[in-house]
Amino acid sequence: MKSIKNSLLLVIAGIFSMNAVAQTPSDIVDIAAGSPAHTTLVAAVKAAGLVETLKSAGPFTVFAPTNDAFGNLPKGTVETLLKPENKAMLAGILTYHVVAGNLEASAVLNAIKNGKGKAVLTTVAGGKLTATIVEGKVILTDEKGGTSTVTATDLKGSNGVIHVIDSVLLPK
Repeated sequence: MKSIKNSLLLVIAGIFSMNAVAQTPSDIVDIAAGSPAHTTLVAAVKAAGLVETLKSAGPFTVFAPTNDAFGNLPKGTVETLLKPENKAMLAGILTYHVVAGNLEASAVLNAIKNGKGKAVLTTVAGGKLTATIVEGKVILTDEKGGTSTVTATDLKGSNGVIHVIDSVLLPK
């Protein structure tokens, strides 16, 4: 009887431990990989060799362009960037969309407020993004003057947060 109880306890413990593993929060790469709107971004992250970096502890804030955002680039741009010989250029563009730290939407809004209408964010690529609010929406401006609207916020992962944007930002 004692061995049946012990066996039952082991089964129950196993079920609880499987649930604990299943509920481990996804990292930002897994979140993006699970989004049908970010297949181009995920392919680019893989081609640039950034998967392991973005799966590391971070934390990271990622401004994630959608497939449509990549589709709005000049014809052939994405295909060219995905070629192995352009890996460094692609990595530079992608890391321009990443800020060190866990900047949830409220933190970005507070930074804009404290900056008297704008916040300058330093990317892990070393570039600058300027965040402002226009008609109630957060707008990011890149160093070339291009803009992108934040369309979804606070997709939280175990190692950071993703904010969805509607265009690709470009470094100098």
